Amino acid sequence: MNRTVPLILAVALFMENMDSTVIATSLPAIAEDISTSPIALKLALTAYLVSLAIFIPVSAWVADKFGAKRVFRIAIAVFVTGSIACAVSGSLTEFVLARFLQGMGGAMMTPVARLVLVRSTAKRDLVSAMAWLTIPGVIGPLVGPPIGGFITTYVSWHWIFLVNVPIGFAGIWLAGRFLPEIPPSGVKPLDVVGFLLSAVAASGVVFGLSVVSLPALPPIVGVIVLLTGILAGAAYLRHARRRAHPVLDFRLFRNRVFRTAIAGGSIFRIGAGATPFLLPLLFQLGFGLTPFQSGMLTFASALGALAMKFLAPFTLRAGGFRNVLLGTAAFSGCFIAASALFTPETPHAVIIAVLVGAGFLRSLFFTSTNALVFADIDDKDASQATAISAASQQITVAIGVAVGGGILEGMTYLTGEPIGPAAFTTAFVVVGAITLFALVPFATLPKDAGSSVSGHRVRGPAGEEPPAA
Repeated sequence: MNRTVPLILAVALFMENMDSTVIATSLPAIAEDISTSPIALKLALTAYLVSLAIFIPVSAWVADKFGAKRVFRIAIAVFVTGSIACAVSGSLTEFVLARFLQGMGGAMMTPVARLVLVRSTAKRDLVSAMAWLTIPGVIGPLVGPPIGGFITTYVSWHWIFLVNVPIGFAGIWLAGRFLPEIPPSGVKPLDVVGFLLSAVAASGVVFGLSVVSLPALPPIVGVIVLLTGILAGAAYLRHARRRAHPVLDFRLFRNRVFRTAIAGGSIFRIGAGATPFLLPLLFQLGFGLTPFQSGMLTFASALGALAMKFLAPFTLRAGGFRNVLLGTAAFSGCFIAASALFTPETPHAVIIAVLVGAGFLRSLFFTSTNALVFADIDDKDASQATAISAASQQITVAIGVAVGGGILEGMTYLTGEPIGPAAFTTAFVVVGAITLFALVPFATLPKDAGSSVSGHRVRGPAGEEPPAA
């Protein structure tokens, strides 16, 4: 397998995934510098997520219309421009708008990168390629907090965004030099009504959940926006049934393997998506660690993710998608629930061991589901599969953060006390249990699901392997 393509794509996605979390550690410093409050500045986090939610659904149409390689390079340029705008922002309004511009670039980078990878990689090599592409999504949120804390403490928060400039320019040049040309394909006119409905639906759900879980506005605002998003989603489903070429074609869900990959992956992300939100709070509020110390502990999960890169192809070839996904979902749920047992007296070596194991399993799961999404999909439907997969990931991770934050807030309300160890114990047990529910859809998969991608050979009743097709 030619690793050049996934490595170039992975570098760009690492920049995006790290940047989306690095800001959290630096909120107080940025807020003080631009004369606002950290709570108000959380609107910048929400603005980025809303931008992703709006533009991811249309990424498939844009890539097919103008060519995936060209759109990917433009997306990096937009992201870098937004990064510069963030660095020079002098007010809350400017910073929020700059983050929204960054999100526009990010919304195109991730799904279009996957589309480039799928269309330039043979199915037998897809697992290895996805392993490289998945790592930024796993490592970025983990290394973001310690890097953000270090840069903000010892340099300046502005450099959190300015470091994206040389990385971005290198990505644009490398993509132009080494990525394969993927010419535009014939597309129908853009479903404008569908785009508007999907934009309101996805952004309403993400914005509503973000406001509820990270209150920068009154919670009632989040509830109203969330309900608006749900209603718009129902309207979009009705609209899409009447369109021959909707902006997001949910007819792909008739494919059993695709449907299962999206459903199981979404349930898993609701549980696992809460973990990067809960762990830093546990370490800082519960254990009294500094943001930098907390970030260095959570970074342990990245070590497990790196180990997975080398083992994912062999693991899937030996066990197949069904068995690997069942195993990773089950053990991931247990590892997440095990975090409920952490106390300030727990040796850091034990915490690191648990987080390394969790990082390995989570990364293996994401690599497997990302590959399974395309295992049974025709090339002509790859762009739609990419957009649907990316949109579902953004929404379910937002739900996961809202669930984690809601549990902490609920425990505070019930006990009348500040967030303490009992709240985190409950939160980790609940999100661990949610992660376990991903077992249900994957248990329905046939044993040979995605075998053309995994290379897994199912043995017959007498132990012999079936003849190759």
